[in-house]
Amino acid sequence: MKKLEALFDHIASRVNVNLKPMGIDVKQILTNAIPRERHLQYYAFYALTEDHPISFRFQNSNMAGTYFLGKTQVDRSVVYKSDLRGDELKRKGDVVEFNGVKTTLFYDEVIRVINSCLIKTLVHNHSKNPETPEVFKILNTLAMHFSNIHGTTCEGVYLGPFSTIDLSIMHNCVVGNFSYVQAGDLSRLTIESGRVWIKSNGLFEFNYVYPEGVVEQYVSMDENGKITGKFIDYVEEFKEDFVPVYSSVQPELMGVEVGEGTYVNPYSVIKGDCKIGDNSLIAQRAHVENSDIGKGSNAQENCYIKNAVYEGFNVTAHGGKVIHTRLAPNVFVGFNSFVHGTATCPITVGRDSIVMPHTIIDAEEPITIPENSAVWGYVTKQSDLKDQCMSLETLAKTTDIVIGNMTFKGDGKAFVEAFKHRIAHIREENGANFDGTEETRGHAQKTQDACFNILQPFQGGADAGMYPTMTIGE
Repeated sequence: MKKLEALFDHIASRVNVNLKPMGIDVKQILTNAIPRERHLQYYAFYALTEDHPISFRFQNSNMAGTYFLGKTQVDRSVVYKSDLRGDELKRKGDVVEFNGVKTTLFYDEVIRVINSCLIKTLVHNHSKNPETPEVFKILNTLAMHFSNIHGTTCEGVYLGPFSTIDLSIMHNCVVGNFSYVQAGDLSRLTIESGRVWIKSNGLFEFNYVYPEGVVEQYVSMDENGKITGKFIDYVEEFKEDFVPVYSSVQPELMGVEVGEGTYVNPYSVIKGDCKIGDNSLIAQRAHVENSDIGKGSNAQENCYIKNAVYEGFNVTAHGGKVIHTRLAPNVFVGFNSFVHGTATCPITVGRDSIVMPHTIIDAEEPITIPENSAVWGYVTKQSDLKDQCMSLETLAKTTDIVIGNMTFKGDGKAFVEAFKHRIAHIREENGANFDGTEETRGHAQKTQDACFNILQPFQGGADAGMYPTMTIGE
């Protein structure tokens, strides 16, 4: 495995060149985080559909267990059990606007991963970088377990486990464990663990930081890259359920009632008594058990839904976990949120409400979130909502406010409208409103006929663990 070891050394040096001045040295993490033999055990797989360009280029890399869709290039990188979804990349001829200036694309956009290591990471959406609108670039970056890179170009970035960078541009940044950042163009910043930061220049800024000691209960990482805490314990509990799914190139969905216009990815787990309504989407690596998923709803990658009821048009963003919970219609559960009820302490979320990204609701008693509300932070009992929940109507009238650990500045109406617009866009992109017309087709309909091809690494000699250099498609 000499070449694989050399590849890890190469990635460590490239990341450290960018981040060592900020006190980050990733060498030991990359040496120990994933046992080397696992890079030989899992195949990579790519999806073919009529709606997405067939264009993959892989060289000098390991891609064990990773899923690819859409135009993708991987060069001198390790991409381990990750998901690179290029189904929302910009296309040739699209007109995009940056700061009031419009430009036309002359090439299809491509996801390019160079000199980077992504571990169980979700990459989705498209680049918001005006300098390279045709390239969604991830360069000299280390992303740890269950992090999300969503529409964000990364150059010299470290992402802690269960962190999310969203619709931003990141240069030489460190993002702590379970932090969420959607704050535009950022350079040379360290985002502390457990911070939720949403900023639109000139309009609004939302800031929340978890109380001391809370995040460490849910996710922590030692100097060797070992992850501990309630989040990883919960995910590990269901790991064996995925083993049969990956034993077949095209696993079959058995005994589940699935509605019209719905797509259940064969690399998801549907377990127990489940019903999935019309125009819904269950993505790969989602786990759904004993749940009723209503019409127009979705469960994105790394979502875990158990003993839950989705009444309809519910969005669970990447990494969301919803357990013993009832979602009324039109509820949004944000990235990596942990909505954890129990049989004796269920959670109910009222219609049209927003569970903000990276929210923890870990019920010690029954909890009800009022309708048309936003909830954030760390909630374990009903009284916690006093300073961690607000009606959207009130929030829209807010300018500057401090409530508990949350600070908001700016135009509350613009903040609420931005969220509502984005949620509507997500439903539209996922095909929740499909009515049989081409204009309303979304991901749930466009991947109906997807087929999957597998790739395997060399198993012996100096090349062991490396994937052959190859170009597939254009």
